[in-house]
Amino acid sequence: MTETAPPSTERDQHLANADGAVLRADNLIAGYLPGVNILNGTDLYCQPGELVGIIGPNGAGKSTLLKALFGLVKISEGSVQLKGDDITNKRADVLVTRGIGFVPQTNNVFPSLTIEENLEMGCYQAPKKFQERFGFVTDLFPTLGTRRKQRAGQLSGGERQMVAMGRALMMDPSVLLLDEPSAGLSPVLQDEVFVQTRNINKAGVSVIMVEQNARRCLQICDRGYVLDHGRNAYSGTGRSLINDPRVIELYLGTLGQTEG
Repeated sequence: MTETAPPSTERDQHLANADGAVLRADNLIAGYLPGVNILNGTDLYCQPGELVGIIGPNGAGKSTLLKALFGLVKISEGSVQLKGDDITNKRADVLVTRGIGFVPQTNNVFPSLTIEENLEMGCYQAPKKFQERFGFVTDLFPTLGTRRKQRAGQLSGGERQMVAMGRALMMDPSVLLLDEPSAGLSPVLQDEVFVQTRNINKAGVSVIMVEQNARRCLQICDRGYVLDHGRNAYSGTGRSLINDPRVIELYLGTLGQTEG
């Protein structure tokens, strides 16, 4: 595994280790307005079976990176590859069929629909998959099976997050993108979400997770990235980052002080 390194070597490490990645981003420059870039040469890769965490201060470009990977933010320079195929700026609905799932931070369930109907929406492009994938999802989240007829709007925040994750898994993605999955939850529910995320990963899904609870994220991820001003500041194993004096001084002192 890659150890932490100063920013001057981050690009070299990326190029040396990104071969064979299930999802790879190279030198991304992207933003919401023409000429106003949020990402300024960001690199990222996720190998098959990895759980990758992305941390950094507010405004660092973490959520923008996920949205760029999922076709929701225009990439002006750089490229994204899924299993070696160029998917740069492909539409989100196309990426879902290609094997990428995305769980946004907010508005990630249909509150007027039941749990079962939410999951049906997750595979509307391949309805014949429903029974098989419903079984997979409810094995991971048994509560969703026993309460399948309950409306999502009646659920707790943690339960809604289960529905959102479950819906994103209904198309059998090879990689799942999670944007702040613990946001707004109590410490107990935050910890439950982190356990669920690890279980999804153990079930064979590669995961890329943006998270403000930096310490807890680094505790469970295989590798992590620290973004700052849309650039890679540090990367390495979760353990190496959480123990790196530079990361502690610059980022962990103000990020994720609640470990859940």
